[in-house]
Amino acid sequence: TGFDSDNSSGEFSEANHKVPEMLDRDPHQSNRTGKHNGETEIQENGIKKHRTSLPAPMFSRSDFSVWSILKKCIGLELSKITMPIVFNEPLSFLQRITEYMEHIYLINRACSHADPLERMQAVAAFAVSAVASQWERTGKPFNPLLGETYELTREDLGFRFISEQVSHHPPISAFYSEGLNKDFIFHGSIYPKLKFWGKSIEAEPRGTITLELLKHNEAYTWTNPTCCVHNVIIGKLWLEQYGVVEIVNHSTGDKCVLNFKPCGLFGKELHRVEGYIQDKHRKKLCVIYGKWTECLWCTDPTTYETYKKSEKRGGEQKKKSVSEDDIKSENDEADDMPEVQDTVQFIPGSKLLWRINCRPPNSSQMYNFTSFAVSLNELEKGMEAILAPTDCRLRPDIRNMENGNMDVASKEKERLEEKQRAARKERAKDEVEWHTRWFHQGTNPYTGTPDWLYSGGYFDRNFSDCPDIY
Repeated sequence: TGFDSDNSSGEFSEANHKVPEMLDRDPHQSNRTGKHNGETEIQENGIKKHRTSLPAPMFSRSDFSVWSILKKCIGLELSKITMPIVFNEPLSFLQRITEYMEHIYLINRACSHADPLERMQAVAAFAVSAVASQWERTGKPFNPLLGETYELTREDLGFRFISEQVSHHPPISAFYSEGLNKDFIFHGSIYPKLKFWGKSIEAEPRGTITLELLKHNEAYTWTNPTCCVHNVIIGKLWLEQYGVVEIVNHSTGDKCVLNFKPCGLFGKELHRVEGYIQDKHRKKLCVIYGKWTECLWCTDPTTYETYKKSEKRGGEQKKKSVSEDDIKSENDEADDMPEVQDTVQFIPGSKLLWRINCRPPNSSQMYNFTSFAVSLNELEKGMEAILAPTDCRLRPDIRNMENGNMDVASKEKERLEEKQRAARKERAKDEVEWHTRWFHQGTNPYTGTPDWLYSGGYFDRNFSDCPDIY
């Protein structure tokens, strides 16, 4: 699609044929400095390197008081409260959703396994990894405008992704992703209900996440845990995830139950995740443990129970450093995992399911973005002619904030919000209903609950009837 690499196969690349004049597909035509069309650095294999930093460092929030804004909002729904731009991060919530795909190798691992238990282990690790990017991310993503979209094609990672803001009140974001090798479909809708409780802001997740492994004819569904931001009035902001996540394999009846534990009074359970996988007869097949900020392990139930009983008896259980012999990697992706200092108490014989990626060294100056997040709002030369006019990359408030132009970004944010309100009043006056472009309301085929389903056709790139929202 021209967003990530040269298209060697031509598959899933409608844009490659519709706008060939915008794309230089031959890596050998790049100059000796490694620049592609004088703009983009590429690797020897022709795959484009994504940017590693933002254009401008993060704006300091030290001179601003969250309390001055939130003191009138206790117990209210925060999606209707206008927040100053200084509390934002330069990404739309639609781009934040796309960060689910950062650890896509876990989906690939699930697709490659013949054993349904190992597939469920990989899916469980993927569900946990989807919230890992939120660690230390205390900035608020921009609320998407009604009709806003975001697309991402990563040929190097083997997927393409499209999302749309399908409702403004309540705010609902729908997304759809598929493997370029036609091996999986990942889709869902997110309705985060935000509330302020005096010292914290809580985001209660609503909406179903669905992953279909096409080769195995399997479908998994789950809902994300609750996210809470603490110390919004005074002190250092910190994030907590808590709640029970149930992942159901609708083909086999297997279920994974993950308990994201609340911090507790003394912080003993901070970031901890514990759970198990059971078959359709409720027999426990394995136990999963770890931290959503670090890593996830699994072991058999007997070993886990023996270890826990030993702990209760006061047996000395020293935290062991994880050696290469302890980690039984299942594929090359696991072998390439960066070394991270674990604080999870390792149970001998456990298998590593997932480990968080190391963040860039300058991440603290870039809103604590991961390397994947840094690349999401990258706007390359020629992309404007390919993207839908509703794509997040074209939002002037996010673009100006990313570039460090905070005053302009704030004015643009106000302008866009006012334009959205005016358009809504005009539709109400003319009794015209809003129609979504790429998704439609329907029923999740596996849970039977209401859901937003992809209508198809986005990558045909017929954007003639897209709304003017910017």
